[in-house]
Order: sequence, then C-alpha cells, then structure tokens
Amino acid sequence: MFDVDFILGHLNYWLFTVLMMTGLYIVVAKGNLIKKIVGLNLFQTAVFMFYISLSKVTGGTAPIFPVDMKIDPTVVYSNPLPHVLILTAIVVGISTTSLALALVVRISEEFGTIEEDEILAITTELSHLENKELGEAMGGRG
Repeated sequence: MFDVDFILGHLNYWLFTVLMMTGLYIVVAKGNLIKKIVGLNLFQTAVFMFYISLSKVTGGTAPIFPVDMKIDPTVVYSNPLPHVLILTAIVVGISTTSLALALVVRISEEFGTIEEDEILAITTELSHLENKELGEAMGGRG
C-alpha cells in the first residue's frame, strides 16, 4: 500500500509541506501578533529548505574550474545560484522580522495589547467615539 522508498526519497517535500502548513496555520489561526510573526518565519524557512533541497545535485562538485580551463565533461558541477539567492532571502527575512517586531512593540505601546481581537475592539470603540464627537460638533453648529 505504501511505497517506503517513495516516501523516504521525497522526504524534503514532506518536511517542506509540514513546515509550510504549520506556519500558515499559525498565521491564520492565532490572534497574537508575535505568534503570527513566528508563523511567517516558519513558512519562510520552509520555502528556504525547499528551494535549497531542489538545488542539490547528486555527485556534484563545487563549481571551481581548473586553472588551465580544461573542463572534464564527465564532472557534474553544482549550481551556486540558488544558495546565493537563499542567503539574500535570509538577510531580507531577518530585516522584515525585525521591522515587524518593532511594529509590534509600537502597537503594544499604543494599545496596551498585542492580541488582534482586542486591538480591533479598541479601534472600533475609538472610531465610534470620534464619530459621536463629530456628530455632536456638527449638530451644535446648525
């Protein structure tokens, strides 16, 4: 019924799928902003893992050509570009995570909470108060 060789041969796909879906679930299901950031980082890490695992060449060697440039056509070289791109993506990910955490600190200072539902309730209440004050100010002029 189950082909063990198939499952183990595609282990990177299974791990990628589990990590990605876990991260997506955390982002969608949790109301805490810090947990949402952790979920996004988990999702991002899954994409990194998937991209790097796809670029793995079995039997590949480092792409360093000989000095005399006599390249043996039987030698398989690994492509360094995916690893370089992921390194850049990691730096961008760290930057966006730090910005997100700074925003969460600012939101916490402003609203006193980092729970999404509580922030929505506070902003809705403030909006109603502002509309009420605006209506009273407009009614007082007329």
